[in-house]
Amino acid sequence: MVTVGDRRHVLPGKDAGRLDMRAYRVDRGRSIAAWDSCHTPSINLSTGPYVRACRLLLCALLVLALTACGGSKQGANGCRSVAAPAGKAKRADRPATRLDPSRAYDVTIRTNCGSFTIRLAVKTSPATTASFVGLARKQFFDGTIFHRIVPGFVIQGGDPTGTGQGGPGYKTVDRPPASTRYTLGVVAMAKTQTEPAGTSGSQFFVVTAKDAQLPPDYAVLGTVIAGEDVVGKIGRLGDQSTEQPTETVEIEHATVESH
Repeated sequence: MVTVGDRRHVLPGKDAGRLDMRAYRVDRGRSIAAWDSCHTPSINLSTGPYVRACRLLLCALLVLALTACGGSKQGANGCRSVAAPAGKAKRADRPATRLDPSRAYDVTIRTNCGSFTIRLAVKTSPATTASFVGLARKQFFDGTIFHRIVPGFVIQGGDPTGTGQGGPGYKTVDRPPASTRYTLGVVAMAKTQTEPAGTSGSQFFVVTAKDAQLPPDYAVLGTVIAGEDVVGKIGRLGDQSTEQPTETVEIEHATVESH
């Protein structure tokens, strides 16, 4: 587990809407009977084109209902409901080269709650950013979850096992400056309590507090430059007491762009 100063919160890392179907329920027996028996005192609707029209209208209503039931599964929280992916250990090779410091690198994290983009701190954390880009390009993060969500503090992911104990099988170190502050939107790497400052594997966290008031022990990966609302949405899907997510938030894909 990873200590975060005097707070009880930790940054673990060893290697580191459903639609209401009742709204569309149709009592077929009663509905069809009602349509079949529709009539007026002057017109017999029990046979001929009138009953066919009634039946066609009923079928159209049923199709609309079934389409709505099988459509979007987005919940009230704005996230698509997904099953929790099976966690499994992964390994990756340490990148042999660093990123070009003259270029800007952005990583877009797509989740079932939407996407957000991180501008990487290439100059401040050359080893950390090179590793993260390498892992993203190898689809290391795809199918992983945010296994730790503490409302008003951080959201944490990047562990392929989903337990807070996994990583890529290697470590990098970029010791942050003493002046480093972990404020809203800052993205940094998790580590264990016993590891040196700036150590990281694959687990990362995004600060959702105005100021997390953490010591300068965590390698800075970058800053969220787009999708802040998505990060905020994810940050509300946690239990304050257990620090566990209340709903599955899956990283579906990570895309790297440089310019």
